Amino acid sequence: MSQITTHILDTSIGAPAAEVEVQLQQDTDQGWHQIATDKTNGDGRIDGWLDGQVLAAGDYKLVFHTAAYFSHQGTTCFYPHVEIIFSIAGDGQHYHVPLLLNPFGYTTYRGS
Repeated sequence: MSQITTHILDTSIGAPAAEVEVQLQQDTDQGWHQIATDKTNGDGRIDGWLDGQVLAAGDYKLVFHTAAYFSHQGTTCFYPHVEIIFSIAGDGQHYHVPLLLNPFGYTTYRGS
């Protein structure tokens, strides 16, 4: 399992959000640098980004491309992208960053 994982639950339908593109980016001296990209699976999860790589301490960002997901569902949304910025300690521990999503709002938290 990757050091950073995520999943998306579409709270408007009570189901996982599949096929959502998500980018993992690292904050560097030159700005945000993309280190991985993938789409959520049928269970709304991404858990295989980093192949055992341990990330350095610092700030990271997940960018969820939500407009395409809602468009595919025939729904308009207020937030075309959701960006979640978080810090990690650089000690190799696991970070799970879930997203609870609907067309007009979202919630996130540090999961387990």
